Amino acid sequence: MPLPTAPAKRAALLSEQDYDLPARSQPRGRQSPAPLAESPAAEKMPTRASTERRDPTGKTATAFRKNAPAGPAKETLPSPLTDKSQLEVESPLTAPAPLQAKPRKVKHTGPSKLFVLDTNVLLHDPTCLFRFEEHDIFLPMIVLEELDAHKKGTTEVARNARQTSRTLDALAGHQGADISVGLPLNATGRREAGGKLFFQTQLLNYTLPTSLPQGKADNQILGVVEALRKQQATQAIEPGASAREVVLVSKDINMRVKARALGLATDDYQNDKTLDDGDLLYSGAIALPANFWSTHGKAVESWQQGVYTFYRINGPLVPNLLINQFVYFESPGEPSLYARVTEIRGKTAVFKTLKDFTHLKNAVWGITTRNREQNFAMNILMDPEIDFVTLTGQAGTGKTLMALASGLTQVLDDRRYSEIIVTRATVSVGEDIGFLPGTEEEKMGPWMGALDDNLEVLGKTDTSAGEWGRAATSELIRSRIKIKSMNFMRGRTFLNKYVIIDEAQNLTPKQMKTLITRAGPGTKIICMGNIAQIDTPYLTEGSSGLTFAIDKFKGWAHGGHITLARGERSRLADFASEVL
Repeated sequence: MPLPTAPAKRAALLSEQDYDLPARSQPRGRQSPAPLAESPAAEKMPTRASTERRDPTGKTATAFRKNAPAGPAKETLPSPLTDKSQLEVESPLTAPAPLQAKPRKVKHTGPSKLFVLDTNVLLHDPTCLFRFEEHDIFLPMIVLEELDAHKKGTTEVARNARQTSRTLDALAGHQGADISVGLPLNATGRREAGGKLFFQTQLLNYTLPTSLPQGKADNQILGVVEALRKQQATQAIEPGASAREVVLVSKDINMRVKARALGLATDDYQNDKTLDDGDLLYSGAIALPANFWSTHGKAVESWQQGVYTFYRINGPLVPNLLINQFVYFESPGEPSLYARVTEIRGKTAVFKTLKDFTHLKNAVWGITTRNREQNFAMNILMDPEIDFVTLTGQAGTGKTLMALASGLTQVLDDRRYSEIIVTRATVSVGEDIGFLPGTEEEKMGPWMGALDDNLEVLGKTDTSAGEWGRAATSELIRSRIKIKSMNFMRGRTFLNKYVIIDEAQNLTPKQMKTLITRAGPGTKIICMGNIAQIDTPYLTEGSSGLTFAIDKFKGWAHGGHITLARGERSRLADFASEVL
């Protein structure tokens, strides 16, 4: 009986010739068991989407299966202006799509679209080329000209332009790449992109209204979209076949309005938006239903550790809970419950009661909380096991005051952190007043008016110290608070610091990542902001860095979030927030 073949992946059984084989340019999926002859041109063709597509006539385009070997050399690649659903390869050598370990989910089931990208999309997200799944991308020549004009400088826009240029160069320089037939977007290892990238390599004829100046870049892009749309309409010559849809993607609202006025399909770039609706943002707290004890009370286990009481529950509510989410039960005539979810295992969850910071005996630097959400926020601010805290809410809800009070208590009294570092996004509401004199802290002084106001309130909480004692306390507080600019954060590492990031709603997700990754051992970061007051251009409630951080950190064992619902500044501020 012959012995089985030796395993191919064991290095000890490889011959010397096997060691000399050249390295593969990209990973190869599982091959079909039947050996298939491939032409040299087919060996250079990249893989395509992982599922079959059907055109409107019901025919299956099997030439675009992932890892499917190409047929004879007579097969042709699609042109940038040809509907892929019309290209059908009836090759008997086409093997079925092999099973993948993690198949990519494809949401689109119809013919692929052709997306024309505006320059502002590339400058906003340099990785947007790989965000369109199996669809193709078309870049007009004027877009490359605008990218070249923005690549100089040290701003975020210039960095994004340079990164986009490097990505385009990597795609064009890949082995076997041919611009005339399109550049496979998955050639550099980005398997989530199954389409191709096309450049404008020829002059396109189009006619725009005389009211639109022909020399403006936006109007040239609109003309390219119009020309592509007409060419796709003329190429859909089969009976029942629909023209391939050409869509302009732009973050410029006026650009999209002009495109719709011309009858062109257009859309905003949606991939940067964490949420489509600000009302869907994670609030950090959930109210227990009125029948909670009747539906969950029979199987509740409770025990006490120190001053805290723990409850272990199971029931239909558990799948909707997250770690460090606050739960509360308020009903007339029944005792109230305020707790935090500390553990979720399978179908059971553990609640831990909270410390009551509304009572004067638990005051933090002389400050007591005034409502339920403020008490929730103070519990996670004072918890040493929570490393990342996000606070949102309208003006006057006490975000900065509570963060400063808990920071001063943990720095000066508990000695848990060495100092407080405060920074914020320097985005002005109105016109800029020009350069500011002085050192880094002096330049940041005008931006830190909210910090000075809250420090004044905290300095008046100790009424028994006298004038001299309050002055000495103020000097001590000032020595432990450092004001830093965000412009110099890259490369730094904070050890045992209490970091406050104010006005975080004006940060982009990339800037938020840069700040949070500065945290070293023993550091706690607090991000505060009001997503209804965004001053940064092109940022919305759904694409703000604060929204991004809240959504990504929810449910983490060492992160907490709470949305403050009620203002406590003054009756005037509360009324203005509601009616203005």
